[in-house]
Amino acid sequence: MVHAPPRPAPGLPPVRVNLYSDTQSLPTPAMKAAMMAAEMGDEQAGLDPTVNALCDRMAKLLGKEAAVFLPSGTMCNQIAILTHCRPGDEILAHHTAHILTSEGGGGAALTGAQITGLPGEGGQFEVAALDAALRAKTRYSMPQVLVEVEQTANIGGGTVWPLAKLRAVAEWAHAHGMSTHMDGARLMNAAVAAGIPAAEMAVGYDSVWLDFTKGLGAPLGAVLCGSAEFIDAAWRWKQRLGGSMRQAGICAAACLYSLDHHVDRLAEDHANAKRFAAGLAQVPGFRVQTPETNLVFFEPSGAGITAEALSAKARARGIAFSVMGPRGRACMHLDVDRAGVDEAVGVIREIVGN
Repeated sequence: MVHAPPRPAPGLPPVRVNLYSDTQSLPTPAMKAAMMAAEMGDEQAGLDPTVNALCDRMAKLLGKEAAVFLPSGTMCNQIAILTHCRPGDEILAHHTAHILTSEGGGGAALTGAQITGLPGEGGQFEVAALDAALRAKTRYSMPQVLVEVEQTANIGGGTVWPLAKLRAVAEWAHAHGMSTHMDGARLMNAAVAAGIPAAEMAVGYDSVWLDFTKGLGAPLGAVLCGSAEFIDAAWRWKQRLGGSMRQAGICAAACLYSLDHHVDRLAEDHANAKRFAAGLAQVPGFRVQTPETNLVFFEPSGAGITAEALSAKARARGIAFSVMGPRGRACMHLDVDRAGVDEAVGVIREIVGN
């Protein structure tokens, strides 16, 4: 279960340290200024110069031929599935993948495709899991057409897929006649943490996208990349789903600003995640997953309190984090500094101590 984002409620103080998600970050004054200065046109007609500049830059950044600007990452995933698949097709993905757990059954509702969840530690699967899921190509079996990975793996703990494993999965898929899709919601977190260019991680993936509303701090927007033929087909689904926009350059400008100013600083979020994890690890009974990027998962049950109860008590003191089953998740972003991390750890320690 994932709780809804923190909202103002009677008797509760304002949220001082918001660790619920990096989607909670707000545009900086400089980002807002860039948005107000954006040159704009009709995006639907291909006449918005700022959107066009963003798409050209993203295609180059991710090593693809073309790109399309979309309102959200979920729309990127669903349009990619609609473009790759047909009703009755099968998608292979990790059992904790966002497309399976957090998109309202979109793959089934919109495409009519089935997503088969694969096992694996840290939100990642091995080629052996793909081998085990492979079906004989007969009229009794669903056509297996797409393999999907999530970089970073959110519910897996924000883990970074190693380059060798990404390549092995892509090679396996293509060898078996399947396409590949990368959910790159936090792809730049992975690139910064691993010191590997995003384009290198996307090699072998027929479609890939980046979300600008998470660690990069934009108010909305994501860009889906692929071959020119793929993006042309994706545009038709964008039109059908109402994702075409008008003067979208005001939003694309925020995305461009984030690429210029908010990528390198993701390392600060990763450092804050390690600091937060180290602080919680000192609480007796807490089980804390060592973070690889900006997400920290922890289970407090060994200290005699559930994650849900801890979340409620922390929220009453101005600290917000999300709850996923028995685990809490704290997410670092540009609106959380080192002092906020220390305050959150201190509040949690006091709650458990009392």
